[in-house]
Amino acid sequence: PVSMHRFFIPPEGIRFDRVTLQGEIVHQLSHVLRLRPGDRIVVLDNAGWDYEVELQVFSREKIEGTAKERRHATGEPRTQVVLYQSLLKGDKLEFVMQKGTELGVAAFVPMLCERCVVASMAEMDGKTARWQRILREAAEQSERGKVPHLKPVHFFHQAVEDAPGLKLIAWEEEKEQALWAALRRSLRARTGDDFTVSLFIGPEGGFTAQEVELAQSHGVLPVTLGPRVLRAETAGMVAATIVLYEAGDLGG
Repeated sequence: PVSMHRFFIPPEGIRFDRVTLQGEIVHQLSHVLRLRPGDRIVVLDNAGWDYEVELQVFSREKIEGTAKERRHATGEPRTQVVLYQSLLKGDKLEFVMQKGTELGVAAFVPMLCERCVVASMAEMDGKTARWQRILREAAEQSERGKVPHLKPVHFFHQAVEDAPGLKLIAWEEEKEQALWAALRRSLRARTGDDFTVSLFIGPEGGFTAQEVELAQSHGVLPVTLGPRVLRAETAGMVAATIVLYEAGDLGG
């Protein structure tokens, strides 16, 4: 049911029908949500299952309950969108991760490009725990079945080498090749249900011509998102929406 609170927990917290909750979730359930024995929540194992749990024994360190029902988690698109998002100023990258998770992005790869304004890689690595929490909370709120995968920060040259599936780079200098047209060609040519799209989105100043050239040498196709120039934090959301819509993963 939509009204039940949803929480991702480590899979070792689920043993047959016994569920043990520990850590910060204990405080949240007891003191923030003020749940009591007999109340029910949904827990997810991040492997594609959700469990409707009746809470039973409350203590300061843990809460124990019984799984009354196990279901395949819904909310996961068949299409795997991997968003290679250039590092952005301030908290804009957090916005992209939160909204991208709501949309259905499967994985995020923060990326250091020539025009990124970043103090250091170490500063970015220090934000990983915060980013993980943002992804988990957004996945719970949007009723995802899995928390999107967060990869370590990549240099641009690493990213274009490693990217899986259909590889597309949004570039404002590209005027002919529309994202939707490139997608439709690939969707027609695919053989199975699995479809992975790697989307490369630039920083505030955009990609340099040299970066786009390097990307093309690794099979990445430059595409346009339309006649208007989008902000760096908007472009990824627009691109991911187009991909999931064209692949039939936004319903209908």
